[in-house]
Amino acid sequence: MKKFIEEFKAFALRGNVMDMAVGVLIGSAFTGIVTALTANCIQPILDVITGAKVYTIQEVAGFANAFVTAVINFFITALVLFVLLKAINKLMSINLIKKKEEEAETPTVKVCPFCKSEIDFEATRCPHCTSHLEEVME
Repeated sequence: MKKFIEEFKAFALRGNVMDMAVGVLIGSAFTGIVTALTANCIQPILDVITGAKVYTIQEVAGFANAFVTAVINFFITALVLFVLLKAINKLMSINLIKKKEEEAETPTVKVCPFCKSEIDFEATRCPHCTSHLEEVME
């Protein structure tokens, strides 16, 4: 069960999954703006132009209020997503720093005492100067 949870966490916090989730949420919030724009701005203008209806000042104010509310909802959604992603990225960077520190503890290269070039840590002979390293390094 623990392995399953670790695999799911790695899948869910992968960059492309997070990007897709943000895209869906921002898209749905933006749909609210588009719907409010058409229902509260464009449709009343078309109604007035075609003579289908005449609106009072209170109705026009209500249309404007509904549109501004949709825009504010979009920005609140975007702000909450931004803060959440910033926190998730911070947690991910802390995990990456710990992993990099663990990797840094095990050396992967060493310096040849004869030619001073970097070679693989497990090498017994320098590929640059062909010196035997087993006797020197011990």
